[in-house]
Amino acid sequence: MGFAVLETSRLLIRRFAEDDLADLVAYRRDPTVALYQEWGLDWSLVDAQRYLEHADESKLGTQGEWTQLAVVDLTSGRLCGDIGVHFIDAQPSTVEVGVTMSSEFQGLGLAGEAMRSVVAWLFSEFEIHRVFAHVDARNIPARALLTSLGFRQEAELREADWFKGEWTTLCAYAVLAKEWIHQGHG
Repeated sequence: MGFAVLETSRLLIRRFAEDDLADLVAYRRDPTVALYQEWGLDWSLVDAQRYLEHADESKLGTQGEWTQLAVVDLTSGRLCGDIGVHFIDAQPSTVEVGVTMSSEFQGLGLAGEAMRSVVAWLFSEFEIHRVFAHVDARNIPARALLTSLGFRQEAELREADWFKGEWTTLCAYAVLAKEWIHQGHG
């Protein structure tokens, strides 16, 4: 099933477009945004163009593939973040998610709105059994976001991840389809 568009009261969630690249580079180079992410502050327009090429090639729902979805502010039409969706190839009906928001759009409830919409869509359209996320233990806002969406913390992997030159602790969060529905989302 291909990805078209999801729309919330304030957001449009869609595939990336060429017009998104300047905003994508700007927030990925922001030290506060990049702090807990895989990329560094040298992320460039060339990186963004490669990212867009991969995004064009990836098909949402392909086992083992990450697909990045653009999160666009409906009022301004600007890219305000992205959501990564990874269909796990080793486990059927299991998806990993992650969200990144521009610091300009943080603290407005947009990450929660976007994630709620995408997770609900994954459960309903793809009949997913389990959605999970891994978060650096120091990333308190991301942990609070997942908890507010009904994800439960399943594990704390102490100093299990060598990340940006240091051992870091990862927290694993997840929600099952039946829990999502029971919480009134479905």
